Amino acid sequence: MTPCLMSRIGALAPKLQGRLTAVQSAETMDTLVEAVTMLVRELGVLLLAAELAERAAAAVAWPACPICGRQLRSKGWAERALGTSLGTLHWRRRVGRCPVRCEGSGSVPLDDALGLAAHQRHSGELMRKATLLAVFVPLATASAMLDRLTGVRLGASTVWHWVQSAGSRAAAQLEAELARVAAGGQVAREHMEAVIVPLLMLIGADGVHVPFRPHGGSPGGKTVWREVKVGILARLDERLSRTGRTVTALRQRRLVAVLGDIDALAVRLKLEALRQGLATAPRAAWVSDGARGLWRIYHEHLAPWGVVGVLDFYHTVGQLWTAAETWYCRWLPSAHEWLTQARHRLRHGQVDHLIAVIRAAAADRHRPKKHRPILQRVANYLDRHREHLAYPALKADGLPIGSGFVESAVKWLIQQRFKGVGMRWSEDGFNHLLILRLAWANDRFDSLFMPSPN
Repeated sequence: MTPCLMSRIGALAPKLQGRLTAVQSAETMDTLVEAVTMLVRELGVLLLAAELAERAAAAVAWPACPICGRQLRSKGWAERALGTSLGTLHWRRRVGRCPVRCEGSGSVPLDDALGLAAHQRHSGELMRKATLLAVFVPLATASAMLDRLTGVRLGASTVWHWVQSAGSRAAAQLEAELARVAAGGQVAREHMEAVIVPLLMLIGADGVHVPFRPHGGSPGGKTVWREVKVGILARLDERLSRTGRTVTALRQRRLVAVLGDIDALAVRLKLEALRQGLATAPRAAWVSDGARGLWRIYHEHLAPWGVVGVLDFYHTVGQLWTAAETWYCRWLPSAHEWLTQARHRLRHGQVDHLIAVIRAAAADRHRPKKHRPILQRVANYLDRHREHLAYPALKADGLPIGSGFVESAVKWLIQQRFKGVGMRWSEDGFNHLLILRLAWANDRFDSLFMPSPN
């Protein structure tokens, strides 16, 4: 730091002389960065205080009383304190009130201009940072990280209060959008996203079980496992790697999730699909395992838009393995040999042959009676999804035949945050945090903390 700059800072803010000395005496890069960080924080507080004092000194045009209509009058100056990521700010500003003291007529123009609520103790940017940390790590860890990163000490309960508040706002916004679409309205223009026209749109869904408390907020009792349904929409892009190979990557990935039934997932998936421009997408594909509820979403909400259905290849192979184990009575060498041949036939489009062979085995009277329903169930499964098993044609069209992108989304969104050691959730707590995690994943987190338009 140049002597000129050092002297100017010291002259303007004598309180920072100790911080300036720490910067000058720092010997390593680490201690130098730490010293400069502390200097910048305290200098930022002084700059903010000076700016607030200047704004507070400006003339005030008092509004009319909302109760009686008389013009409000100044009642003098009052102290205000606010915690921020730089530190705690203190300043004085004018307060006003109706001359006849109407109830609820108090006014603080500067607070209103700054977007501050009457009893707000922390700035919105600090709330946003603390809440964002809680999206990724447990509350106690989020509090400790905030302390280390900003020097602001907050209790885990304070962070949790902010999570609940932001989660409630996000839930209210989502419910309003769902109601608008359900009533036949269009997705709000500001919620529509740019459509990447040339790229294939991928849509998929899956479920995952999360541990919950049996009695709401009470920690006692046996863990209850409940299914959370997750959907993903993304654009599939291709690019050349450094070695010249063509690799695929997901772009504009958007997630939906709900602790609820399949219909609750369906309406959320439909809303997000409309946001992502499904109506104008030239190509779109649904990739999923064989869960009946998920395929009901496809047939009722996506197939009418011309979306191609793809049954996950590896899940289908799992069904073939069930048939192989049953057929050969768990004699693994023969079962593996048959599965290898069946997998090859499946991959090359010989679905009719596989269905016929498995059905013939199910009808064989010499086969154990308990094995026949299992083989028949596998054959019916393949027959039900016959049109979704055209893997050669799907690969030729550039469509994926595996749902790995769905499983990856489920792992990141749910398992990494909600299935840690010893974690058990209340329904409200889970829902508040889930919707914030979705907001971050979908690039909508910061908008939850923006002031509402007047």
